[in-house]
Amino acid sequence: MESLNNRIKEYKAAMQKGDIPRAYRGIIDFMLILRTHFRNNYPELSVSGNFYQGYMDITFFTLVPVFLSDRKLKIILLFNHERITFEAWLSGVNKQVQEKYLELFRKGNWDNCRVAHSAEGSDSILESDLVTSPDFDHPETLIKQIEQGVWKFIGEVEHILFRSGQ
Repeated sequence: MESLNNRIKEYKAAMQKGDIPRAYRGIIDFMLILRTHFRNNYPELSVSGNFYQGYMDITFFTLVPVFLSDRKLKIILLFNHERITFEAWLSGVNKQVQEKYLELFRKGNWDNCRVAHSAEGSDSILESDLVTSPDFDHPETLIKQIEQGVWKFIGEVEHILFRSGQ
């Protein structure tokens, strides 16, 4: 196992090169623009004022359609730093809500989504990749891709909830 001091030396060298801080700042700036886009264009969604920058693992904010709010569920729109992907996660406001809905979503057939194995150790019930090769040089196109993926994901979740009577 490599020592923390050795890892810090590598970190320092990478930071001094400058690419990592600039890329990280670009990702954060894009996520803030994306959050503002959803807030300004979709009044039917409750878009969180809070913004989680993360530990260079995930960066996210939440979107809550009314039909999810009533069920204590939310959509987490996130950027996964390790995978360099945009994802949508269905999550509950607490572990009890997550466990309740996890059982329901385990019964579904999900071609394009991952269902969490357990509510313990996971913040998601259901996960979907929205954009797996983001092109940050064309932010308007990227926003549209994410937007389309979010609405498709919300539609799938809504369909399962209404079909199940939840």
